[in-house]
Amino acid sequence: MRKITNHLRKDPVLGPIVERIGPYRITFREPTFSALVGSIVSQQLSTKVARVIFDRLMAAMPDGQMTPENILKLRPAKMRTLGLSARKVEYIRDIARHTREGTLDFAALPAMSDEAVIECLTKVKGVGVWTAHMFLLFALERPNILAVGDLGVRNAIKKACNLDHVPTAEEVEQLATNWHPYCSAACWYLWKSLDGPAGAV
Repeated sequence: MRKITNHLRKDPVLGPIVERIGPYRITFREPTFSALVGSIVSQQLSTKVARVIFDRLMAAMPDGQMTPENILKLRPAKMRTLGLSARKVEYIRDIARHTREGTLDFAALPAMSDEAVIECLTKVKGVGVWTAHMFLLFALERPNILAVGDLGVRNAIKKACNLDHVPTAEEVEQLATNWHPYCSAACWYLWKSLDGPAGAV
């Protein structure tokens, strides 16, 4: 971890953030069905709100286990009462069906390249590039994921660079030239710089 922080500390944007935040202490999840469901729940929500809704969903599982079968046993109306939007209910149930049918194989994902994982996941309804990036970063522990579509990352860059606008994805990529091969850690520090938990942590 020290190698990562030493690398990012040299960057003019991230250097002051690294000094203020301290050691890199990201928390990972297992690359499972449950982790992908968590990423869907987190879409366009604060980490705190997403955690509450995810915990409600876990508590609603018939045997306390987040499995495709248990998701599909829940009525959509019941899932809505937990705080999920109709669209997220549809997405989560679609992921459950793909997983149950074997068209989405979580056991195969760790051996795949970042690009192949993104291609595989985004074939599922509701899983866009942002969700795939979160799964790569927090579940598959990939070290060089630049979440250019994440509003938290972009807002943190706006704040750190004193910009008068939220940077575009292209501007983020240009700014991140020196962050490679540790873009995942860079994103974590940017999230932390907004005084909140990072991503799905």
